[in-house]
Amino acid sequence: MKSPQELAARLAQQWNSADWRERQLLGTAAAWPLTLSIGQPDSAVFLNNATALRNHLQQWRAVEQHGLGSVQWQERRYRGSSDAIAVPTHWQLAKPSQCVAAIVHYKVPGHAQLKSDYARLGALIAAVERTGFQRLLVRRLVQWRDTPAEAVIAAARMALQLEPGCAQGRPLRALAVQGNDSKFFERHASLLTALLDERFDGEASRQGLVGFLGALPEDDHWLLIAPLAPGLLSFARQRVRASELLTTPLPAHRILLVENERCLHQLPQPLPDTIAVLGAGLNLGWLSALWLQARDVAYWGDLDTWGLHMLAMARSHRPQLHALLMDRATFDAHQDRAVPEPAHAPPPLRGSSLLLTERGLDGHLRTLENGRLEQEFLPADVVHRAVQSWASKA
Repeated sequence: MKSPQELAARLAQQWNSADWRERQLLGTAAAWPLTLSIGQPDSAVFLNNATALRNHLQQWRAVEQHGLGSVQWQERRYRGSSDAIAVPTHWQLAKPSQCVAAIVHYKVPGHAQLKSDYARLGALIAAVERTGFQRLLVRRLVQWRDTPAEAVIAAARMALQLEPGCAQGRPLRALAVQGNDSKFFERHASLLTALLDERFDGEASRQGLVGFLGALPEDDHWLLIAPLAPGLLSFARQRVRASELLTTPLPAHRILLVENERCLHQLPQPLPDTIAVLGAGLNLGWLSALWLQARDVAYWGDLDTWGLHMLAMARSHRPQLHALLMDRATFDAHQDRAVPEPAHAPPPLRGSSLLLTERGLDGHLRTLENGRLEQEFLPADVVHRAVQSWASKA
């Protein structure tokens, strides 16, 4: 047999489970009432420990007196007793507030924090309409526990306004979105990233908030610079801030922009008068540099909706940019190497810099179960031919 204190402690343990909170706070109406088994006193308790039995019955009668749910009772006859005794069998809690009230009433360790979390959750869920955001807040209490409720609500509203690349090379503090001030992104970057991850299936974390939004980083974004022929730079490869490339020309006629750093080994070398810039992701504002007007620029990214989204961003800065290996023929020839794309990029808007064939490819990829062909899965000889063909015409 279990006391109310024991079952209240079990409730507190369950509350600490994100799955339990999601099921009980955001689940269907069938999640409540919550029924807990008390267990019945056995014959040994009845015969040998009358005081314990009396205390047990009194404790469970007090539960209903304090308004902490309802207790189900059952008549039971014990050996040696001429009369049946009503014993508690189940504790039923009608709603989450009763569950929390029971935990607080019995002063389970951590009850004060739990009470505070529950009260704030009620206000946040009421103010945040998007189901995915509600789920995030319920599951990840530490993500917002030390953040004022009004800031959490503002972050949720901002996360609905933000889109990949929307900063267009501006600092985050300069974004004209409701609720933003000069320090909001700095103070709440972790929460905003988590909320955007919910919308875009982890892309904000994968690319970093600044890169995902296409912003000018306060601490700047470091790009990998790799000359594809000796003598162009003093180093075989080096890191350069993206902001520096806005004003500092690279000493090569051809600039090859590669989405992912890990694809450096696939590039042909030596390739005269060519420098590769790798790892920019969505941080593409530096492509507006004036010195690039006198260069031949090519872009090679993943063959998926995000890669095409980045291609469109890159081409918006450099309209004459040449796309490499980002066409339907390349995808079809290597479709056996494609994998699922967890979340699609926003669809191209009217006026997008994607070509008509690229828009068609984007639409096609969205219909496929395996619509992502990552750069590193293309054979090196295929990459070599494409890059060398571009270089020979540039």
